[in-house]
Amino acid sequence: MPVAIKVENLSKAYQLGEIGTGSLSRDLERWFAKVRGKEDPFLKIGETNDRATKGTSNVVWSLKDINFEIQQGDAVGIIGRNGAGKSTLLKILSRITAPTTGTIKSKGRIASLLEVGTGFHPELSGRDNIFLNGAILGMRKKEIARKFDEILDFAGVERYIDTPVKRYSSGMYVRLAFAVAAHLESEILIVDEVLAVGDAEFQKKCLGKMNEVSKGEGRTVLFVSHQMGAVSQLCRQGLLISNGILKMYDETKKVLDNYLTQNNSNGDGYFRTDGCPDKDCFFLKIKTVKTDGAFVKEYAFHESINLSIEIKVNRLSSNYYIGIGLQDKMKGRISTIIKGIDSLSSQHKGVLNLLLTLPSSLIAPNSYSFDCAIFDYVTNKNIDFVETACSIIIHDTGTELAKYEGISYGSIIISPDWKVI
Repeated sequence: MPVAIKVENLSKAYQLGEIGTGSLSRDLERWFAKVRGKEDPFLKIGETNDRATKGTSNVVWSLKDINFEIQQGDAVGIIGRNGAGKSTLLKILSRITAPTTGTIKSKGRIASLLEVGTGFHPELSGRDNIFLNGAILGMRKKEIARKFDEILDFAGVERYIDTPVKRYSSGMYVRLAFAVAAHLESEILIVDEVLAVGDAEFQKKCLGKMNEVSKGEGRTVLFVSHQMGAVSQLCRQGLLISNGILKMYDETKKVLDNYLTQNNSNGDGYFRTDGCPDKDCFFLKIKTVKTDGAFVKEYAFHESINLSIEIKVNRLSSNYYIGIGLQDKMKGRISTIIKGIDSLSSQHKGVLNLLLTLPSSLIAPNSYSFDCAIFDYVTNKNIDFVETACSIIIHDTGTELAKYEGISYGSIIISPDWKVI
């Protein structure tokens, strides 16, 4: 397959704080270095883009030495935490901003949907913006008119098509913007997290269209999303960025496994470190254990799973419940467990130790995590909440599906009674 996008030694530096380097002498020094073909002296001290650390330099590398090739017709998911550099990469690929160093080669026209309002003129109607976007992509008026009804039907905003788009809601805006980007004849489609604005039905519709564009029409799709299930469903390849550095470019499943494993911040359990907050009830400890109480993170399929929870009770109400959510590695909810705290203890103050035992030979071999909450059953408000309190890995130990370990075959394994009649 021919290469649609080739990126070589791509880097992007940003100046923190006020715009400019701070003095005329610095600007002249940078200009003189550029004339002589030398490296910008102020980029030498640039630091990796880690938003969680303060750092000592006012120059950060939003992207640093990125190299990859994307084949024509590939659907590539770009994955990473907030601030990793994903949107910066898409802006550079879309020619919205220029790289500091490095080169990009792309084959074909690029349609981008990076944020609500990209490429739309707010004073123009939806109809005018469709023709404007097509003209920007180099299409003739007849070509755009041929696609017009299809775009309108997909977007579902027919009643407002002659209204200025500045009066559209964010959902209507993104519906029309995606419909235009997906239906006009570009060879490369770039979509950022904007689909999160749409409702569930529209998101499903968009994923179907992107799948059709990639597999059916042979167009290249670059897709940024924090919805791992959507990335897994749509994309064959994954590109993982961390702090502006390309960490991995491989099959989507391998990239997602790597990313989700690294981002499990409470993999070894939860232990409160902020003292005793002013709450009626709160979690002290949450961890998975063996039957003897020792910490364990990995279980065999035939073993029951034990969740040890320690709660500090300052004031107990009959409305207070504990809730536990079991998620798969794509953050899809597998099961929810709730129980009234007063039914577990007669004491109204003190420390409450709980041990939950989940049945063996039920949850399919894979990686999972627990969310834990204490909430008011009447008001439905959280009193305390711990996201990804702890995680577990369940290994296959001899089911008939064991030879397929590593391939997703669902979240539970049902062992029915078999009878020959």
